[in-house]
Amino acid sequence: MKAAGGSTQRLSRQLERQRIISEMVMAEGAVRIDELAERFGTSQMTVHRDLDELEARGLLRKSRGVATALSSSLVESSDVFRAGQQQEEKQEIAKAAVELIEPGQAIFLDDSTTVLELAKMLHSRAPLTVLTNVLTVINELKGVRGITLVALGGTYYNWCSSFMGGMTTSAIRNLRADLFVMSAAAVTDDACFHQNQETVDIKRAMFEASAKRILLVDHTKFGKRALHALAPLSGFDAVVVDSRTRKDDIARLEAQNIRVVVARGHGRSEVAAKKR
Repeated sequence: MKAAGGSTQRLSRQLERQRIISEMVMAEGAVRIDELAERFGTSQMTVHRDLDELEARGLLRKSRGVATALSSSLVESSDVFRAGQQQEEKQEIAKAAVELIEPGQAIFLDDSTTVLELAKMLHSRAPLTVLTNVLTVINELKGVRGITLVALGGTYYNWCSSFMGGMTTSAIRNLRADLFVMSAAAVTDDACFHQNQETVDIKRAMFEASAKRILLVDHTKFGKRALHALAPLSGFDAVVVDSRTRKDDIARLEAQNIRVVVARGHGRSEVAAKKR
């Protein structure tokens, strides 16, 4: 158990270091590898390994002692970048959302980092059947007692640690679940959006294959813009938000009879609109 705990801590430090590296490179355009080693107090070999992983995900380019930035939109869509954003709010939302899941359900989980926080809590709602195309979720739930895990394959995308493409969407369309839990990159005009079309295709297929849907979004998503429309918020059975969400945003959704669950920390929540 101690060895497993140590391994988890090392992985957590590595992911946090990679997130900071990707943000530094994106902000500055280029960063020297020796500067990164000094910044983190690690060997250059360790930094090289981090950069190799980030380069494989398409998040930066490594050449001759320098890491240079690529597309900022791709970096911001990556799981490495997203994992470090609004972490407290994501945990708050996940604690409220897990209360909406009933033992015995079959649930689709998407590739969002908020849903990954939820996945860490699903043992408390077992037995469950979890269907997902996300490698990080698969790794989180494998071997968890009471969780039947259905892994959806396809073409693997490093930048989001997920399987996507026609093979994946075809598999999803041949399945039916009780519930789909997802997040989104942006909420504009009371609809959710995402920057990447392949991601939208997967989420939409899961949306259509589920009897009920729950959306998890923190306050920073409201008013953001992304390219591809996914679904109106009125199409969800519940929208779970964090306690910093503006009252005006909640009231607007409430006026449309959308069920809004406001997370209040430590797993407590309140319903801001009637259940439809």
